[in-house]
Amino acid sequence: MANFNYVATCLFGLERLVGEEIDELGYERVDTIDGRVYFKGSADAVARCNINFRCAERLFIELASFKAETFTELFDNVKRIPWEMIVGKDDAFPVKGHSIKSKLFSIPDCQSIIKKAVVQRLSEKYGIDWFEETGVTYQIEFFVLNDKVSIMLDTSGVALHKRGYRTQAGGAPMRETLAAALVKLSRPRENVRLWDPFCGSGTIPIEAALIMTNTAPGTNRSFAAEEYAFLPKKIWTDARQEAKEKINLDPEFCAFASDVDHEVLKIARANIKRAGMEKYIKTFVKDATEIASDDVRTTIVCNPPYGERLETIKGARELYKRLGKNFPKLSPWQIYIITSEEEFEKLYGLRADKVRKLYNGMIKCNFYQYFKKKD
Repeated sequence: MANFNYVATCLFGLERLVGEEIDELGYERVDTIDGRVYFKGSADAVARCNINFRCAERLFIELASFKAETFTELFDNVKRIPWEMIVGKDDAFPVKGHSIKSKLFSIPDCQSIIKKAVVQRLSEKYGIDWFEETGVTYQIEFFVLNDKVSIMLDTSGVALHKRGYRTQAGGAPMRETLAAALVKLSRPRENVRLWDPFCGSGTIPIEAALIMTNTAPGTNRSFAAEEYAFLPKKIWTDARQEAKEKINLDPEFCAFASDVDHEVLKIARANIKRAGMEKYIKTFVKDATEIASDDVRTTIVCNPPYGERLETIKGARELYKRLGKNFPKLSPWQIYIITSEEEFEKLYGLRADKVRKLYNGMIKCNFYQYFKKKD
């Protein structure tokens, strides 16, 4: 089976978690930069990674990597790629990408030159001048950083954070990939309840249940590369069967999904049911500032309002003060809170044991982690 160079993209701050997922699947990491992890693997990695990745946004096959400071260099290097082994004469091959700190900074111009190079190569190989592009879509993606160009093929299609269970969401939904990362960073384990008291559409508890049951997040969705002629169909059936065999339906695990909004809980319940995780998640109305401790070991993982897309900044800050009066009393429960509020620790009244910089979409955030027992 052929080997490929791969690029897994992710939200800034999640590179280590994506790298660990690559390691767990048995592939060889090569390099890591902000938002990207490079690795090598056989063709089956296309299926296994797309189906199993929890924290990555997309998976690309890297077709070529080269330095280019002029459009001539870009054109010549792209044309050298054996496109005829990938793209059929009727297939579509749109181009998009990004350029950072490079001489070739114009995205439209880069798109045009790359498209022209692919067309010329295929025209020479197929002996035709016009491509209808009505067949399978092969999304070409370029990434230029410091004049180094990476030409890639998108294998995911719809971004990997779209698992398929969240057809409805609240006003400021968190990406499923970030929710999975927050759960992983909170070190979930059996016989420890996970509680999200700002559950919204239920994303954090659902991702926790998927992790604890070892249910691959991409099991029930399709991917662009399933249509790619140069990849064996068998890798998809094998990867889905492998994922199915690893599911554990009887973990000693329970999650709570609570919120003060009755209507948003209806959305959460529907999403939980679609994800098939209703056995492991209990939903109910509850004010987070009124949570009282019980004898169950618990980890709170939450994404309270920031005041940027929901509520107001003043309201969010008042909420953080109220949380700071209640949550520390729940010790030895562990508390994990993500927010964009730079003054969070001051408002909360307690310095975190650890702070990790993350991004919630385009919003720069900190993940405040309280895991040491408070006296």
